[in-house]
Amino acid sequence: MDNNNNKPDNNRNDKNRRNMNGLLHLVAWALVLTIGLQYLHIYMGKNNPKADQQFEISFTEFMELVKEDHVEEVVFKDGLITITPAEGYVHTVENAKGEAKEYKENFTLYTVALNNPELFPTLDQHNVKYYSPYEPQMPLIMELMIGYILPVILMVAAFSLLFRFMAKRGGGFGGIGSVGKSNAKVYMEKQTGVTFADVAGQDEAKESLEEIIDFLHNPAKYTAIGAKLPRGALLVGSPGTGKTLLAKAVAGEANVPFFSISGSGFVEMFVGVGASRVRDLFQEAAKVAPCIIFIDEIDAIGKTRDTRFGGGNDEREQTLNQLLAEMDGFDPSKGIIVLAATNRPEVLDKALLRPGRFDRRITVDRPNLAGRLKTLEVHTRKIKLSEDVDLDKLAQATAGCVGADLANMVNEAALRAVRHNRLAVNQEDLLISFEVVIAGAEKKGTVITEKEKRIIAYHEVGHALVAARQKNTQPVTKITIVPHTQGTLGYTLNLPEEEKFLMSREDILSEIRTLLAGRSAEEVACDTQTSGAANDIERATELARNLVARFGMYEEFDMMALGTVNGQYLDGTYAMNCAQETYAAADRAVAKIIRACHQEAKQLLLDNREMLDAVASYLLKKETITGQEMMAILEGRDPEQVEYYGLNPTQPKAAEDEAPPAPPPQTAGDPVPMPTAEGPVEDHPSADEPREE
Repeated sequence: MDNNNNKPDNNRNDKNRRNMNGLLHLVAWALVLTIGLQYLHIYMGKNNPKADQQFEISFTEFMELVKEDHVEEVVFKDGLITITPAEGYVHTVENAKGEAKEYKENFTLYTVALNNPELFPTLDQHNVKYYSPYEPQMPLIMELMIGYILPVILMVAAFSLLFRFMAKRGGGFGGIGSVGKSNAKVYMEKQTGVTFADVAGQDEAKESLEEIIDFLHNPAKYTAIGAKLPRGALLVGSPGTGKTLLAKAVAGEANVPFFSISGSGFVEMFVGVGASRVRDLFQEAAKVAPCIIFIDEIDAIGKTRDTRFGGGNDEREQTLNQLLAEMDGFDPSKGIIVLAATNRPEVLDKALLRPGRFDRRITVDRPNLAGRLKTLEVHTRKIKLSEDVDLDKLAQATAGCVGADLANMVNEAALRAVRHNRLAVNQEDLLISFEVVIAGAEKKGTVITEKEKRIIAYHEVGHALVAARQKNTQPVTKITIVPHTQGTLGYTLNLPEEEKFLMSREDILSEIRTLLAGRSAEEVACDTQTSGAANDIERATELARNLVARFGMYEEFDMMALGTVNGQYLDGTYAMNCAQETYAAADRAVAKIIRACHQEAKQLLLDNREMLDAVASYLLKKETITGQEMMAILEGRDPEQVEYYGLNPTQPKAAEDEAPPAPPPQTAGDPVPMPTAEGPVEDHPSADEPREE
């Protein structure tokens, strides 16, 4: 007990001793620099004349000048005689090359004062003025204070400020300036102000985290039967799904301190600094336990260690090793929970993911229809809404959006309402803002020729018509030929009527036909091929390659996987890992599928040529139409009397408003999202360059 009680005193004494040693080192360095500067100043003062043209002569020359009446005045100071020549005297100086240069005015001479008894009589005899200026003697203590003590104090203060500045910046020279200190920001529950009421659309993730919160509040209930507190939980999901918000909500619900640091905050140019910061972070957390440590973007330090060349000794690897050791070493009964977030779980080290470190892996996925509705309700709590706002319709229109998209959309709608001098946000604001956030605003200054406009119209109507004439496709929601800021000259928006988590082979082929229908319409109606189909071709090829290489839906390869997915929560790309012959055969299979779907889409348009011309003509007239208007034309009804996601026919369509409208999720017949093990990954591209959410 006595030893434990003495530990804080010993630590305090060691810290005071280190501080005193540091101060003594600063004073010593400052004193050495001050003395050196003083002697340098004295030396320079004695050996560097103040005048611009001042030349040294010998004492004998000086006496001869006095006797020849060439001296007007002399001054005795600091062992030197400064000589002012008489008017008319010319002084000649030879340089190193032997060249002579004459000085006739604005120069002085000086020589060393010698004890010559004839000096003063000679000066008097030739009427030369001479004197020595009086300088009052400063007390010795003042000389020491001004010359030595004051500079030392100033230098110590300057060094202290410099080191303090480096400490705040988290850097220094080889560890000076608290380079190893943790930069974690500590949030208390009252400061975060975030609870589970602020998080919507992630019910499964909240359920997994609620047990951790209950453990922090009532540990005895779990320890009574021998249960242990989970050491950590890894939050995995696409960008914008709310991983950081969930971590803050856990701290807010548990009412415990919240340490937050980014994975990149551990990495520095000095090897060992990251490991030092990890140790410091866990030491600080242990002092205020129970608490939560949140490491955002943990893949910055948690990547798989490279063993191809016998391991490594770089800064990131040492930081990871220290993190593994700390997560093994802390006492779980103290209530320290480590939460981490990443959207690249596939690159994390296996030792970091094993039970005992991150016991739980919580997927924070894109919200479904009910989740989007709840998310919209959360983000519109503080927004004044008009009576015509229908969040159910809006949730249906925003399929595939994550929480960050919805929050941005609501904010853009509020800004648009202010721009139009309204006191509340209406349904039109929300729909237009959804399209602006997803694809950008209209480019009103773009001038398109009538020929190009006609090609674009047939291209977009081709997508929409083929989608409408097939089964298992997403219904067309909107068609426009107005250029937008993200490079699109037009787009066709397809949105699902219901949540879909699987795609059949026929679904994929239907989407490929829909994508290729734009180019097919150009060929059928305009007898041409344009570059506007570039993005459609890329997406169709990707779908066909997935059908062959990933989904096992091609007879030649049966259920053989030819590729591996990389970045499931980011771009979703994959790399082929098969033999070159198999790769070539897969390419031929993809080309065969594309060719067949192209011909089928072209035949569909030829069979419905009259409808193609009718819808294209209406689109050229209106520039922006809804899917309901197109279906009304196909069914022989009045296209003016249709509804658009809560907007009745008497209201202006979103695209006809003067505010910046823009394209939404899917472009020119963009396909249904590709299904994954976690559920569908929905895309929201714009016409020429799709953007994956």
